[in-house]
Amino acid sequence: MKVELIDGTYELFRAYFGAPSAQDASGMEIGATRALLRSFAMMLRDPEVTHVACAFDHVIESFRNTLFDGYKTGAGVDETLLAQFPLAERVTRALGIVTWPMVEFEADDALATAAARFADAPGVETVRIHSPDKDLCQCVRDARVVLWDRRKAVAVDEAGVLARLGVTPASVPDLLALVGDSADGIPGIPRWGMKSAAAVLAVYPQLEAIPDDPDAWQLELRGRRSLAEQLATRRDQASLYKTLATLRLDVPLDEELDALAWRGPDEDALDALCHDLGIRRPDLPNLG
Repeated sequence: MKVELIDGTYELFRAYFGAPSAQDASGMEIGATRALLRSFAMMLRDPEVTHVACAFDHVIESFRNTLFDGYKTGAGVDETLLAQFPLAERVTRALGIVTWPMVEFEADDALATAAARFADAPGVETVRIHSPDKDLCQCVRDARVVLWDRRKAVAVDEAGVLARLGVTPASVPDLLALVGDSADGIPGIPRWGMKSAAAVLAVYPQLEAIPDDPDAWQLELRGRRSLAEQLATRRDQASLYKTLATLRLDVPLDEELDALAWRGPDEDALDALCHDLGIRRPDLPNLG
């Protein structure tokens, strides 16, 4: 079997910026929620989709905001998008999809925890994380855990991570600590770019192993003295940034694998949701 783990926050953002605007009877914007319902219903019509869960950032802030003031917040996110998060969670629940609304942790942490938990479960062939987020590249493991682009039907395995980022999955948090991640508010270390960081991490896979003395580096790299100096004087920041970029594997998810088996929608909840959204109920497989 394949286990489908969906980044609901990404899907809602994508729908918001790609779907036509629509309002319900009260004037609330619901265009992204309508698109999300159609998209997830289409996915559930795929006979290969048997076990599925979806994680949302129920609130944008998480425990990481207590570690670093500059970490991402909900500031600047359109209120008409934020207001659709509860509706989006209602969509997944009505469709019968296990739903994880994250508050202390982030949606990515829930996906990482679930991938680690279910990858070696009996009967599991592949865990597919539905997201292009580079943070989640650290979860990829051979062909056992992959990132999945549902629209293109393309899987990103370990070789794909290396081709995209220049490092193996295990070094992704180190890469993001060095170069930064503007989407998450991680500033990175001055002078360090993707090419230089990838070259150094190919020799020293963890930033803690990178020598302070550039003469001790076991590679020739232009500007290495400046890179070494910047890192040596900012070790504490680099360590913090790595902590911020490292996904947690200890999110308290209640469900075991069998609970992720899709057994059809919640009929009454789906009918009520479609009524509120002003759309026709989507076609779904009859599991009876």
